[in-house]
Amino acid sequence: MLSKYHWWRDAVIYQVYVRSFLDSTGDGIGDLAGVRAGLPYLKKLGVDGIWLSPFYPSPQHDHGYDVADYCGVDPLFGDLAEFDLLMAAARRLGIKVLLDIVPNHCSSAHPWFREALDSAPGSPARARFHFADGRGPDGGEPPNNWHAMFGGPAWSRVGDGQWYLHMFTPEQPDWNWRDPEVTAEFDRVLRFWLDRGVDGFRIDVAAGLYKHPELPDSDDPEADARTRDSVNPLAWNQPEVHEVWRWWRAVCEEYTARDGRERLLVGEVSVPTAREHALYVRPDELHQAFFFDLLGAPWDADAFRKVVSEAMQDIAGTGSTVTWVLNNHDQVRTVTRYGEPATGGSGLGAARARAAALLMLALPGAAYIYQGEELGLPEVVDLPDDVLTDPIFRRTGSRARIRDGCRVPLPWSGQASPFGFTSGADGAKPWLPQPEYFAEHATDRALADTRSFWHLYRDGLHLRASLPQLGEGALNWLDTPPGVLAFTRGDGLVCAVNFGTAPTPAPVSGTPLLSSGPCPPGVLPAATAAWWLSDL
Repeated sequence: MLSKYHWWRDAVIYQVYVRSFLDSTGDGIGDLAGVRAGLPYLKKLGVDGIWLSPFYPSPQHDHGYDVADYCGVDPLFGDLAEFDLLMAAARRLGIKVLLDIVPNHCSSAHPWFREALDSAPGSPARARFHFADGRGPDGGEPPNNWHAMFGGPAWSRVGDGQWYLHMFTPEQPDWNWRDPEVTAEFDRVLRFWLDRGVDGFRIDVAAGLYKHPELPDSDDPEADARTRDSVNPLAWNQPEVHEVWRWWRAVCEEYTARDGRERLLVGEVSVPTAREHALYVRPDELHQAFFFDLLGAPWDADAFRKVVSEAMQDIAGTGSTVTWVLNNHDQVRTVTRYGEPATGGSGLGAARARAAALLMLALPGAAYIYQGEELGLPEVVDLPDDVLTDPIFRRTGSRARIRDGCRVPLPWSGQASPFGFTSGADGAKPWLPQPEYFAEHATDRALADTRSFWHLYRDGLHLRASLPQLGEGALNWLDTPPGVLAFTRGDGLVCAVNFGTAPTPAPVSGTPLLSSGPCPPGVLPAATAAWWLSDL
């Protein structure tokens, strides 16, 4: 019998960046056994599920987002037997498991791409990718002027003179989704993991996949490659991509029809407007898609209200729910993002990050938490050049958009690196160095301090699960003074956030049910969020 409750609509999912979560082997790299060991911690925190970053066999040019085998486990992280143990442990604890799947591109070490390199131009093997002749008298210029997202041209030339397309790095050739073999292969991949019991997939670059069939020049290639929010419309958001999500949704529903257990598709959709975003979460396509506008909003009451209002109007109007996110493995952490450079310090950034978290958890829909967010980890901004591994840095030489700073391994215990992340067998160190100040954020200290980020998240998640006003549903804005946002949820739950720099009267009298910082009755301090139960 099919369940009438759609667990994903108001779920809180914890993103596990596997190589930085917990190392069980002492080699300095997190692994699946480490994730399994950390499941009780996540159960105690109160999340509904986890999303695992790619652990598939890979040369690791982009830390697993260059996949060489979609149906295996890289020895760095374990093997399929260990994956099955992880699945069984998660099931016992009632934790859903989502896998990260990468359908836009693969690794240049993938057997099919190697076959393409060994095959002639025009061959079926090359048709699975985007191979094209170059321009100019000798074909020595790329087929078009597209730029890669991680820097440099989007084309590389092979020995016989043709070029292949890679919208990220040369080690990540783009699939040609107009080739039926590609469609069939990903159908096989989905079923492989669904048969092993996974609860769904986070889909990387979900607005990509299809490119304009004529591969024409871009009007502004530099802008297309500047950020992931300013993407090439000729290589992104093509109409045919929606057919893929209709097919994948049908596959998931086929499995749900067998056992009543819903499988989730949540997409990384980077499109300019909430209205375009909404097209991906129509009833027969993706269940959800990350709404990055909240993550990208400046610390400003009007900006936050605009983002939330547009999402509720355009996305929730499809029948889906909004999927909120403040942090992930590609973005500067909120503690730093809200605290620098304008405020010049992490104290205010931390207060704002706590307030934003409480606001996010009060919004209707689902929420995704990135590992370490619940510990109040700041971005590690002073990593030396010689330890940086991000391909953006390797391809551009610039630190402007690098992502290593939010991927530093978690601190679990102790006063010095490796902070319990690894045993450091044979002298191995964490794959990225942990700063000394991580001691202040270690999990053992966070659990012992009731004022910590961890307790704020745990208490927020507990209330979210126990109060019928929170999770799915609607919100109603309240009239507030400038710099303050306040809204009601359901019957009597009020959330308010003071974005300003001075205390303001609270919209509700009495002691808050939960607040992001000290919040006396009747007052809402600066950079503070609070929840009240009220008959307002």
